[in-house]
Amino acid sequence: MSVRHQDSHLPPSSRTTPPPKAPEPCRRPQGIFWVLALLLGSGFFLAAPLASQEIQSPENFFGHAMGADRELAHWDELLAYYRHLDEASDRLQVKELGPSTLGNPFIALFISSPENLTRLDEIQELNRVLADPRGRSEAEVDRAVRDGVAIVTQTFGLHSSEVAATQTAAELAWDMVTREDDEMEEILDNTLSILFPSLNPDGTGLITDWYRETVGTEHEGSGMPWLYHPYIGHNNNRDAFMQNTIESIYAGRLIFRDWLPQAFIDHHEMGGSSARFYIPPYAEPIRPDGDPLVWWEMQWYGGHIGTRADQEGIEGVTNFSMFSGWGHFGFHWITPFHNIAGMLTESARTGRLATPVYIEQDQLQGNRRALEEYEPQVNFPNPWSGGWWRLSDIVRQQKLSAIAALEVAARNREQVLRNAYIKATRQTERGQQAEPVSYGPDGPVAGFVIPADQHDPLTARKMIHRLLLQGIEVQEATGSFEHEGKVYDAGSWYVTMAQPKRGVIRWLLASNIYPDNRFTRDRDGNPISPYDLSTHTMAEFMGVRVDRARTHLDAPLTRVDWELEDRRGMPVEPGQVSQGSHGYVVDGRLNHAFRAVNHLFDEGVTVRRVDDPGNSDLRVGDFLIHDAPTELLEEAARATGVDFQALEVDLDGTPDARARELTRQRVGMYHRYYGGNMDEGWTRMMLEDFGFPYDSILDPGMTESSLQANYDVVILPNDGLQTMLGREESPYGLGQNIPPEYRSGFGEEGAAALDAFVRGGGTLVTFSAAGDLPMEKLNVPVRNVLDGLSATEFWAPGPTLRTRVNNSHPVAYGMPSEAIVLHGTQGGASQIYEVPIHDHNERVEPVVTIIDRDVLQSGWLVGEEHITGKAGLLVVEHGEGRIIMVGFRPQHRGQTHGTLKFLFNSLVSWPD
Repeated sequence: MSVRHQDSHLPPSSRTTPPPKAPEPCRRPQGIFWVLALLLGSGFFLAAPLASQEIQSPENFFGHAMGADRELAHWDELLAYYRHLDEASDRLQVKELGPSTLGNPFIALFISSPENLTRLDEIQELNRVLADPRGRSEAEVDRAVRDGVAIVTQTFGLHSSEVAATQTAAELAWDMVTREDDEMEEILDNTLSILFPSLNPDGTGLITDWYRETVGTEHEGSGMPWLYHPYIGHNNNRDAFMQNTIESIYAGRLIFRDWLPQAFIDHHEMGGSSARFYIPPYAEPIRPDGDPLVWWEMQWYGGHIGTRADQEGIEGVTNFSMFSGWGHFGFHWITPFHNIAGMLTESARTGRLATPVYIEQDQLQGNRRALEEYEPQVNFPNPWSGGWWRLSDIVRQQKLSAIAALEVAARNREQVLRNAYIKATRQTERGQQAEPVSYGPDGPVAGFVIPADQHDPLTARKMIHRLLLQGIEVQEATGSFEHEGKVYDAGSWYVTMAQPKRGVIRWLLASNIYPDNRFTRDRDGNPISPYDLSTHTMAEFMGVRVDRARTHLDAPLTRVDWELEDRRGMPVEPGQVSQGSHGYVVDGRLNHAFRAVNHLFDEGVTVRRVDDPGNSDLRVGDFLIHDAPTELLEEAARATGVDFQALEVDLDGTPDARARELTRQRVGMYHRYYGGNMDEGWTRMMLEDFGFPYDSILDPGMTESSLQANYDVVILPNDGLQTMLGREESPYGLGQNIPPEYRSGFGEEGAAALDAFVRGGGTLVTFSAAGDLPMEKLNVPVRNVLDGLSATEFWAPGPTLRTRVNNSHPVAYGMPSEAIVLHGTQGGASQIYEVPIHDHNERVEPVVTIIDRDVLQSGWLVGEEHITGKAGLLVVEHGEGRIIMVGFRPQHRGQTHGTLKFLFNSLVSWPD
């Protein structure tokens, strides 16, 4: 069975429509307030204001306490509650930012004193003075400190299966609008709280529906079968620096551009077999080049949270452990480089959603990072001794930490605001002085030039858009200029380090070497994995050339001021349409060329592709359009930014030149349950963004007859072999008792069907670990050279590597001859291939090859000698078809635009 792509990522009851209203809960909220809140949520307004009415507690509104055993509030109900609080209290305002991916309202809560809420515009402007004091007078800064309030942003429910946080947010909001004690009055007077009660409202609804369906059955507390974000699941906390989802865009606008808080906390849950509560600060290593003050602030907030937790008798609290200060560039790990004290709390999860679990003392253990033993120590003075662990325990400690952080900000308002000014000023001064960066290129760094002359100019423009989403100042050259011996055309961009966001710029545009020291290895010398990747250099991911400037530019520059809309995708300048005597040509080096071609395919236009340009000035991989309505081409140019250039060459009459008509391929991608496959979800996103139609293939569709009848290309996204074939169910493990209908796996029969599909002329594309299937089940003559190597022999936790590319091969059309690829990502190790000598070596062709020395571009690599000269991507002829084995993930999290063409080229017809 295949399912149309827009449906397959949702549970059956939700396909093709936004999530349905929650089913009747065990105890539905009662009373007039529930009815009124629903009316308000539907856009009805009442003549009598609810502010004169009593504010409902969560327990009264929902019919149960937040965190009660086996109870979860649905997003629809939570939204109605926040609208009730907005109407009933003058301390809280609901700000609706727009629709989520599935159309649910995405909101932020602004909580402060009534007086502060009436002057939000003034508070925002005062805060801008401190966040970027360039050109501001001392008097303006002093006024901002005197009259401003500390802004603290807290996020809940990013990972929807960590169900406590969305329940905590309701309890916290009620507390803040009803408490009348001096402590809360001080918080309201001196701070502005911006709460995101769910960073993933779609997932909050989906997970609640799932839990309610299983409560009281033998499958109670089991994991939801599908991704809880429709595209990216758990990876939604890896998206802050690229902002591929609309939810990330909303949050990024408020945090990075509009409000720039002084403190940020993201509330999460972690594994349940160690400490009960991780609080700031982070463990070693830290990622340097933020202002040092931000790291002291994290200790300040965390120390107070720990003190309050111990005062309240909460056991099992740890800090300086478990989560390193060098982590992925999600919101809590990128905010320190925005001069925000970016923090994280992690509560031990129950492992069964809202169902309590019992844990024996001898089941508790330490953690490899600075908590090696489960016993009292400086950063873990009061271990928990085991017992029942409930959702209410998590809600309690999350709420305590949220209020404790606000206490610090409120009691030290002026110092918190003055610190914001100090951090921004010092970072700007460091940039102005072109100070060197840590773990990066030697010598001064004044800024970065992004030349107009790029292999793929539209992808370079997309990178500029992503930098602007971070609130980074970018300037564009209005004329050509020369700097440090290089000549740059008009339209080149410059990003100066002399601005407050110097730290963000450093990590997105400059190469880095991850530290290999006592902080990153255990006592036996084994490397400790970074929390995610060892580099997040956006320019390398996207294949954009960036030149470091050692001195500041003297060039004609103007600030880039694009309109940044709250939508996925970048603003494009309409492409040009110029008809030639033989039609039009589209540059095959552009990722957006595929989007334009798919637009034409949708309208039935014939497109050809150049396999050999002969002695013409065309390139291998260029797309040719000989006959199409001008209006249609102009529409495609407006939508994609692609130029349709004049084609003046009759390629059919050019000696040795070859071009062929493309046929649109029927693409299917394997889709499984077991919580869904994030790599599959990211691939769906990229295919949709670039206009590729596809089907998601469920297990029943993985038959020889179905594959051969319906598809030309089948994609296996990164996944473990056993997970694709079918897991062996374990009777042990929390949340593992999955209903039988959601136990995925296409089995040996599906593997045989894929073999027959390829032998019959089909194309199979595998990413990363999915390459095990053709090696082990289809008997291709390929070996993964990394098999059997220990971590001390080979270690590559998400570095970028230098490669050579055979761009005369169809899978690499439009690629440069040298490319940077992202290797070894978390959640599925990349593969590197070699071809043992066999009878038909000619049937295996390496396309991407690791260079011979100095392989590492950025990150951490041990044992490069094992991979030099080996293949990162190869194509195997198999019967009448082919297998494209991509040892890395070319579409990794929608971030690696520099390697997307390896995916896109796999999905168009090839020469015979």
